[in-house]
Amino acid sequence: MIMNFGATADTVLDDVVASTPSVPGVVAMVTNRYRNVYEGAAGKRRLDSAADMTTDSIFAIFSTTKAITGTAVLQLVEQGKLDLDAPAKRYAPEIGKLQVIDGFDDRGEPILRPPKRDITTRMLMTHTAGLSYDFINHTYNRLAQEKGQPSVITASKACLMTPLLFEPGERWDYGTNIDWCGQIVEAIADRRLGDVFKARIFEPLGIKDMTFELTEPMRQRLAGIHARNADGSLTPMDFELPAKPEVHMGGHGLYGTVGDYMRFIRMWLNDGAGEYGRVLKAETVRMAEKNHLGDKKVTPINGVIPSLCNDAEFFPGQSKSWGLTFMINDEQAPTGRPAGALGWAGLANLFYWIDRQNGFGGFWATQILPFGDPTSFIGYMNFETAFYQSLKQRMAS
Repeated sequence: MIMNFGATADTVLDDVVASTPSVPGVVAMVTNRYRNVYEGAAGKRRLDSAADMTTDSIFAIFSTTKAITGTAVLQLVEQGKLDLDAPAKRYAPEIGKLQVIDGFDDRGEPILRPPKRDITTRMLMTHTAGLSYDFINHTYNRLAQEKGQPSVITASKACLMTPLLFEPGERWDYGTNIDWCGQIVEAIADRRLGDVFKARIFEPLGIKDMTFELTEPMRQRLAGIHARNADGSLTPMDFELPAKPEVHMGGHGLYGTVGDYMRFIRMWLNDGAGEYGRVLKAETVRMAEKNHLGDKKVTPINGVIPSLCNDAEFFPGQSKSWGLTFMINDEQAPTGRPAGALGWAGLANLFYWIDRQNGFGGFWATQILPFGDPTSFIGYMNFETAFYQSLKQRMAS
């Protein structure tokens, strides 16, 4: 155990459960390259249930799914089956049908035109293809409200057929890019994405409780999602992603445990090696952790649907880039996370980081909407900060 971190981390978890406003329950873990060095849980799985949150609780992990899909893409690149810079429509023809939207005409109809260049898989991996989400983009939200554009939580093919907000490759904008990567993986592998994950990622890592299709035994350990109300109180929601999804959504569709995600983080800490087999080549990991945005930068998330997303940004005022497929903090973060580390988040206020330089990674899981929940996010920042303070003390002793 890193000096005194366990007791400090326990206090952070207990505090966010006991605070006002509180979180219903939380699981948090830290791993080194070999094993978890901290595992903690506090609170309840659901506020209307007696079941305690436990370290084996099942979470909807939302956009922390993305890095796993990105790993499957990188495997295909290694095998010579996927060219990141070829038109993505070569693999997933439907993406070639997407047009650029230039606003709406006087009748409220979308003004569409063909893009000037093809979307590539590299653009999808770096969120520069021109895609977004309805909960963070006014144009997409209008299409949903007025034109019936399905939400991504429907896990349908129709939900992916959204227009492009700008010319492919022009800038960074967060959206359904990695869902399209999942479609590319399925097309090349000729298997459903969940089957690809199981055979090529989960089995070599020893991951057992991660799936797009929630089983009944997993449901018994499921942490419920809660809505944060205007007065700070929480309301349990009967929300689940589709049990038999038409599309395995590579951008947000997985359910799993924090412990299993730590196995995935360890693979990235160990240059692509898993406990039961290699997932990626070391040179692929080193390539993927570099900035692939060039001079472009990650921009803040602006919430458009208040029940789903607040305005949010990691490390405001600091430069952030994007790898394949993680956010990269270009400067040392206020938490102590070093420059060049990897990380991201999931909609229900799940957060992780991967620090390959020091050989540690962590994950903080809650189930609260909207994203950017102050109590959960500040709790996570306190958790990560406490870890790096402990690490600093150990290195100084």
